[in-house]
Amino acid sequence: MPEKMKAIRKVEAGPGAEMVEVDIPLIGEEEVLIRVKATSICGTDAHIYEWTDWAAGRIHPPQTYGHEFCGQIVEVGRRVKGFQVGDYVSCDSHIPCGHCYQCRVGQPHICANLQILGVDRDGSFAQYLAVSTRSLVKNPAEIPPEVASVQDPLGNAVYATLVTNVAGKTMAIFGMGPTGLFAVGVARATGATTIYAIGHHPYRLDIARQMGADVCLNSQEVDVRQAILNATRGLGVDVVMDMAGSPPAINDGLAAVRKGGEFVAFGIPSRPFKLDYADGIVFKGLTLYGINGRMLFETWYQMGRLLASGRLDISPVITHKLPWGEYEEGFRLMTARPKRCGKVVLFVSEQD
Repeated sequence: MPEKMKAIRKVEAGPGAEMVEVDIPLIGEEEVLIRVKATSICGTDAHIYEWTDWAAGRIHPPQTYGHEFCGQIVEVGRRVKGFQVGDYVSCDSHIPCGHCYQCRVGQPHICANLQILGVDRDGSFAQYLAVSTRSLVKNPAEIPPEVASVQDPLGNAVYATLVTNVAGKTMAIFGMGPTGLFAVGVARATGATTIYAIGHHPYRLDIARQMGADVCLNSQEVDVRQAILNATRGLGVDVVMDMAGSPPAINDGLAAVRKGGEFVAFGIPSRPFKLDYADGIVFKGLTLYGINGRMLFETWYQMGRLLASGRLDISPVITHKLPWGEYEEGFRLMTARPKRCGKVVLFVSEQD
C-alpha cells in the first residue's frame, strides 16, 4: 500500500477547496482503514466550501471534507471485531464516544462528545479514510456505490419520517433539498395518503413528483398555508415535516398542521426567529419531534429493509455522478441558484 493519497481539503480559511497529497491515515486498535469508492456532497460540505459564518466558527483548516461515503476495508485494527478486510461498508457520520450519559442510556446519536466526520475530524473526500467501528455498517453487495454513499442523508429522512406512524395520514413536507426529497419517497413507501411537497426550485419539485408527492407547491408562487387549509377543508394535515429550517417554512408548517397533529423538526434555522409558541404549538396540542442524525442503528436497519424491498427507489434524487477530479463542478452544482441538481456523488479514483 502506498504511503500517500489524494484528498480534497480546506487548506486555509476562506472559500474553495484543493486536491492535495497527504499521508494515508494510521488506524487505532478499534478502527479500520477504508478505500473510498464513492462520496457524496452534502449541504454541510457546501457551507464549508463557501466558508459561511457557521463554517468559519466550526472548521479548523487544514481539514479534509466529506462524511457521506461507501468503500472497502483494506486494514483492520488489532481489537476490531465483526469486520474484516474486503467488507463493503458505509459509516454513520456521527461518531459517539460510547461512555457519556446519552451513549449509556441508548441515545448515542446525541452523544455529549459527538464527533462528525469531515467537520470535527478528517472526512471522506479522500482515497483512504480511518474510522471507528462504533459507526460502521456493512452494505449488501447488490447496493450500487451511488446509493450506498448517500445512506447517511437518506437515514435522516428515514428517522424523521418514521419517528411517527405515517401510515394512513396526510403529510406536508417543507424543504425539497435531497433529504426532503428522500423523505417524500419514505413517506410514500410507508403508507402516507396525501403528500404535499413544498419548495421553491421547480427542478426539485419535479423530482418530488417522481418520488411520490401528490401535490407540489411552489412557495414563491402560492400561499402555502392557505392552499393546504383549503385542500383539507380547513382541518390541516396530520403531520408536518420541516426539512428546510427557514423561518417562513416553519411558521407555514405550524399553521398548516391540524390541531392534535405532529410536527417533525429537522431543518436548522441560520438565526433565531419569532414564532407563535402559544397558538402554534401549545393551544394546538401538537406533538413536536426534534430530529438529529439517525438512530444508531435502528434507522440503518429500517433503511436497508426499505431499499431491499424495492418500495423505496431513490434514483431520481441522485442526479449527478462525477469523477472526483471534477469536484469543483460538483460544488458549483450544489451552490448554484436556482437549484438544478439533487444529490451529487463523486466517484473516487485510485489514480487521480
